[in-house]
This record gives sequence, C-alpha cells and structure tokens, in this order.
Amino acid sequence: MSSLETYIENLWIVDSHEHTVQEDERVSSKVDPLQIFLSQYASSDLISAGLTVEDYVRALDTRIPLKERWKIIEPYWIKAKNTSYFEVIKLAVHDIYGISELNEDTVEDLSIKMNSLNKKGLYKWILKDLAKIKISVYDGISDVVEVDRNFFMPVVRLEDFILIRSREDVRKVSASVKIPIHSLRDLERALEIKVQSLLDKIVGFKIALAYRRDIHFEKVTYDEAEKVFNKILGSEKTFIRYTSPDGIRLTMSDELSVEECRPLQNYMVHRILETASRQRLPVQIHTGLQEGNLNLVSNSNPLHLANLFMEYYDVKFDVFHGSYPYVRELAVLAKNFPNVYVDLCWLHAVSSLSAKSALEELLDMVPANKIIGFGGDYKHVEGIYGHSKIARKNIFEVLQEKVDRGRFSLEEAKNIARMLLHDNLLEIFTTIKV
Repeated sequence: MSSLETYIENLWIVDSHEHTVQEDERVSSKVDPLQIFLSQYASSDLISAGLTVEDYVRALDTRIPLKERWKIIEPYWIKAKNTSYFEVIKLAVHDIYGISELNEDTVEDLSIKMNSLNKKGLYKWILKDLAKIKISVYDGISDVVEVDRNFFMPVVRLEDFILIRSREDVRKVSASVKIPIHSLRDLERALEIKVQSLLDKIVGFKIALAYRRDIHFEKVTYDEAEKVFNKILGSEKTFIRYTSPDGIRLTMSDELSVEECRPLQNYMVHRILETASRQRLPVQIHTGLQEGNLNLVSNSNPLHLANLFMEYYDVKFDVFHGSYPYVRELAVLAKNFPNVYVDLCWLHAVSSLSAKSALEELLDMVPANKIIGFGGDYKHVEGIYGHSKIARKNIFEVLQEKVDRGRFSLEEAKNIARMLLHDNLLEIFTTIKV
C-alpha cells in the first residue's frame, strides 16, 4: 500500500448525507437481510432488470421463509449484480459479516450473523471503528431532528410548508405549529415559528423537490402565490373519500395538482432561502439522478437553479450527487459561483467509474475546497461502510494518477484528499463542531 493510499485509508470522514435509521430503532427488533439491503438502490436495479413490483413486495415479506424469498429475486440479482449498487453490498457483507458472496447458500447464514450483531454498539463499530466516519449530515426525510449526535447532525426539508395542495395539508401545518392558518401571511408566520423551534437542532436545509417536479423555482409575487393558496382554502365542490388505516371513513376536500400549485411552491422555496440567508445556514439540493424507477432526470438539471445561485449569493449551496449525468453543467456552475459546491454523495455507489471520471475532471476545473468527496446516502450502516470504501479507493486512484503524472506533489495530493473527505464540508456547515 502506497503512502498516499495509507493516508487516505486513515482519514476521518465528515459525511455530507445520510438517511440512516437511528440505532435504537435498528436494534429494537430482528433484522432481515433482504429488507435491509433492498430498502433502496439495489432494488431499483432489480426492478430495472425485470423484477416486478409485486414480486419485490413479496421478497420483503418476512412471513415467507427467507430462502423462498431469495429465490424470487435470484434471477434478477444475477442479472444486476454487476452494478456499483451491488458492489456496495458485496463489500459490506464480506467485511462486516465475513461472507464472501451472497447467494442461496449463504443468505440464511448472513441473517444469523446480522442478528447476532444487531445490538447497541453496532453503529459505533461500523461507522466509527470500520468506516472512520466522524459525523454525518442527516436527512430524516420527514424532518426528524431527534438524532444521536454522536453520529448525525440533521437538516430539514420543510416540505409540509412547500407542497401544500389541500385544506387538509393546511390543517396539518396549522396543528404542527399550533396557530390558525387562514391566509398566506399566516402560512409565512407558521414557517417562521417552525424554523425558530428548530434552529438549535439543525445545521441546514434540504431541497429534494426533483422527485415531484422540476427544480426551476421562479421568482413569483405574493399575489400569484396567494391566488393558489386561496384556491386551496376555497375548494368546496369536489371531495376525496378516504378510509384511514384504522378503518374510519373520512370526507376531505379535493386537492390541487402539483402543477397547479407551482406558484405557491416557488414562493415558499424562496421564503426558505431567505431564512437560510438570515440564519447563515447552508442549503443542500438534490440534483441529477433520482433514486428508484420511472423518474424524469431532466427535472434535476442543476442549470435550473442558476437564478437561485445568483439571487441568494450569501447562501452556500451544497449541490448533490455531482448532478449526474449533468456533471459538467454543475462543474461550470461551481466554477462560476463562489456559493456553489459540488457534492459527490451517492455517486460512488451509482457508478464508481463515473465518480472517478467526475472527480478527475473536477480537480482540473474547480477549486479543491469546493468539492465534497463523500456522502453515503444510505438507510443502513452497512451501505455507508461499503460506499465509503469505494469512495476512498476512487479518491486514491484519481490523486495517485495525478501524482504519477507530476500534476500534484504527494503532499498536495494528501492535502486535497483531506479537503475532500473532511475539511470542505466543515467550511460549509460552520455550526458543526467536531
């Protein structure tokens, strides 16, 4: 192992992005290897390879014996295991649980080993001792902020305030902040109350609306947004008949479409960015490939965000996933705008080769302090470990090649590695103290 590789292997990582279930919840019940490893990513490739959604659901049903469930996915596992998503699983299963290959003969053994280790201390062992991750920025999706701060620091999306489409949505926001909401001004006040209640708990904001619409958030007037909000509150002619999980039948006013509500969404996104500016908090934004199947990736082109970068010049934007496949577009934006940073979170797991290629080009084009080298983006700690191992290897290989060509000295390469994996994120998230 070269001195550069050893140096990178021993660096502590400040991780930009995780969705991981909290340890107390993880260890409170028996774990199932298919539910863990197919909770995201690899399942998308299985479906892309031909697995039906119905069979995917059956594969996660623990009432069915594990080996029988494995046989459901096995034909598609064989077809899809060439992808980087499966390399993450392979590394985790081998290094953490000592199983060289996951198959019909080993899946039950894996289940036994996973459950034997599924106890308090698991996260310290995997995240700290094995992966050497100092701290992770945490996106609980539903704005979870009560987290174990030995491992995680949360950001919030506040999508309840953005994606309002019905009177029921307004009622839920009203209940959450305990004030009546009868106007757009009331909604703005509710947002202020919510943010104030979170300021001592969060380190930034997150925008992930590319899963619902494009990410061009036009500047709209109060009147334009108010018309939509008033239409939502004034809905009275059409209704939704809804049966709750406990069997109670409810009648609720109908909802507007996401497209109809664009002016209100745009208005509220700008209000959140104004808040980020006032509070001097960074904003993470999902761009590029979306997780899952049947998404429209063009909705996530980072060029849609240029107006935000220009207007909110005092907000630091942590732009996710290298915007893959729009890597060069994001590189140009980061080169032009001092407040735009390229985050390679998830990308090493999406495509190891693409992540290496992106990093190689970024280091020729963008100041090194503006590149975030790793964010796991996993719901389970095993995925974080496997992904981090690929990321370290990629960063080493890119930097070693530049050292070999005389582009960087060894000390310059080591310094850049530390910036990518540790220092840069702390410069963006100044409230994180490690």
